[in-house]
Amino acid sequence: MGRKTERLTLDHLPLLPGGSVECVFWELDPVRRRAVHGHEAQAKAAWVSEVLREWGACGRVVLVDGEVAGHALWAPPAYVPGTAGFATAPVSGDAVVLTELHVAPEHRGGGLGRLLVQGVAKDLVKRRVRAVETFGGTGGDGSCTAPTDFWLAVGFSTQRTHPLHPRMRMDLRTTLTLRAELEKGLERLLGPVGSQPQTASRTTGSSHARAKAAIRARISRPRSH
Repeated sequence: MGRKTERLTLDHLPLLPGGSVECVFWELDPVRRRAVHGHEAQAKAAWVSEVLREWGACGRVVLVDGEVAGHALWAPPAYVPGTAGFATAPVSGDAVVLTELHVAPEHRGGGLGRLLVQGVAKDLVKRRVRAVETFGGTGGDGSCTAPTDFWLAVGFSTQRTHPLHPRMRMDLRTTLTLRAELEKGLERLLGPVGSQPQTASRTTGSSHARAKAAIRARISRPRSH
């Protein structure tokens, strides 16, 4: 099964799973949401077009065998008036808002959500963004939020607690720098497998390779809090 992420474009919008193209909770304030009732998809496309034009890349999709299986959207707080509806607002001044992260139910449990978060982090670090924040929830109140437990599992921490919608945060430079340092430490600890002496058994080299793979898997998997 082939899977990859790529930057979201306007062409992807009709293909987003879960009715996400019709969720404008984040993009519009309550008055404007009522005004576009019945035309949410057009409003969503207009918002994405505006952010792409004025700020730059604002989303990623994950493809499984060429089909869109999930997506993530983000933008600076100025483009996300819906955040004002949360009791734990406002978002920190150094953060971009991760508004949506959704994976189609039939593709859940395979790490696609984590793959999207990693893609978001890499894109934002290139933009010199220091952090990304979002709001946890149940998704059942019209806010299109992802569950708090999911954010914790993929490396976010609680920035401000709340029984329904805690504000979650991931410090991007700290996260990626820590991973790079752990990778370097791993190389120093085990050494490159190819440097094993000729007299060493294949079993030893294979054991080192498996050890490296196991530790790298732990490094790439953010800790749950």
